[in-house]
Amino acid sequence: MTTLLALDTATEACSVALLHDGKVSSHYEVIPRLHAQKLLPMIKALLQQAGIGLGQVEAIAFGRGPGAFTGVRIAIGVVQGLAFALDRPVLPVSNLALLAQRAYREHGATQVAAAIDARMDEVYWGCYRENAGEMRLVGEEAVLAPAAVSLAPGGGQWFGAGTGWGYGERLAAQVAQQDATLLPHAEDLLTLAGFAWARGEALAADMAQPVYLRDKVATPKAR
Repeated sequence: MTTLLALDTATEACSVALLHDGKVSSHYEVIPRLHAQKLLPMIKALLQQAGIGLGQVEAIAFGRGPGAFTGVRIAIGVVQGLAFALDRPVLPVSNLALLAQRAYREHGATQVAAAIDARMDEVYWGCYRENAGEMRLVGEEAVLAPAAVSLAPGGGQWFGAGTGWGYGERLAAQVAQQDATLLPHAEDLLTLAGFAWARGEALAADMAQPVYLRDKVATPKAR
């Protein structure tokens, strides 16, 4: 059976998950600014818990952004280091998709407007719909001012997920329910990576690249 490792550090949350012998195990902590120190020990503990070595991992999935720039870079660095050393492929997954998948898992939401606070008075934004258990992007992901967001066409009730919903009424989108505390979780990354793995979408280690959405990562927005 497939053995997949998943890790995510793109937001305040740091999490790892493992699929082995058909069983999923995970570890999740909200630890801002401690990802670099905690990530490798978390991976080691998870593998020890499952009683396997890194060499048994067939592919490594990671949250490729958007999110905190430093956090995304930490994930990329660790994933490339492990994947090159093990000669294993990688599975990059959008962090907005992770939010949508978590909202589906925890709230049963089949249409999710995922939003991550991008700072500088903007949000990372993406709309997702469930298809056979997988939350799939409808349209494109973008970085937008709260007043510029919009829901994908098609009607039905939407669930708002992620820290971007902390902008509240400034977001130009109406949803039936929302959870502004929701952060990406590696368990949902593992789920999405499983779909990608089955479709043959794994990439070579050197293709593990971040997706920031914002071109200028350190320039304050003009007022």
